[in-house]
Amino acid sequence: MIGSSARAMVAALAGVLVCAPAIADPTPPAAKQIQDPNKVVCETQDVTGSRITTRRVCKTRAQWADLQLQDRQEIEKVQVQRGMKGQ
Repeated sequence: MIGSSARAMVAALAGVLVCAPAIADPTPPAAKQIQDPNKVVCETQDVTGSRITTRRVCKTRAQWADLQLQDRQEIEKVQVQRGMKGQ
C-alpha cells in the first residue's frame, strides 16, 4: 500500500513532467534569429491610477533590454537589502 507522502511525491513528479514541455524552449540557441538592436519596438502600457487610459511607449530593442536589465538589478538590490535586515 502506498503512503500519502509517496502519492504526493508521485503527483508532484507527474505535474513537473506534464509542464516540462511547455516550459522548455523548443528552438535551440543556435537556431534563434539575431534581432536588430536598433529596431524600434512600441508597447502599450497602462497608466497608473486609471483603468481605461493607456499610453504607447516606443524604444529601440537595445533600450528595452537596458531598461529590463536596470529593473532586474534594482529588484535584486532590494531583495539583498531586505535579506540583510534580518541578520
